[in-house]
Amino acid sequence: MAIRQQENGNGGRRVAVRGGASHALLDDVAKQIIEQLQEDGRRPYATIGKAVGLSEAAVRQRVQRLLDAGVMQIVAVTDPLQLGFPRQAMIGLRTDGDLEAVADRLAEFEEVDYVVITAGSFDLLAEVVCRNDAHLLEILQRLRAVEGVLATEAFVYLKLRKQTYSWGTA
Repeated sequence: MAIRQQENGNGGRRVAVRGGASHALLDDVAKQIIEQLQEDGRRPYATIGKAVGLSEAAVRQRVQRLLDAGVMQIVAVTDPLQLGFPRQAMIGLRTDGDLEAVADRLAEFEEVDYVVITAGSFDLLAEVVCRNDAHLLEILQRLRAVEGVLATEAFVYLKLRKQTYSWGTA
């Protein structure tokens, strides 16, 4: 899986952009290292090394290779509610024209934290985090103004029941 860092036009924020479907071949030890970091991204390399049977230096090298290859990222996951963004929504978009160009344009919005090209009744899904309902309305209006966007449908989040990042090593 190729992930490249792309500069966002809004304040220079960096965003991860996944490329084609190139699958990195991971051995069992690499998968165990990833699982350790999924449990705690700040876990010391020495602790990980003991768990997977490698030295601290070997774990450091393997983690760096995984990062360089775009197999994983180590990031802080925040709670939007705690940061003053109590309104979240998934926006379904129907488009016309160059789908990837529309997706790239949506990814430039500061409030959009997730964009995916889909099959089904929507061409794209975009997750947004907002300060309030008025902010959500403003974002919807801006999304609808993007060239190629034909229609939007907002699915407002009322309560989050599960969010996990522990998949991917089976």
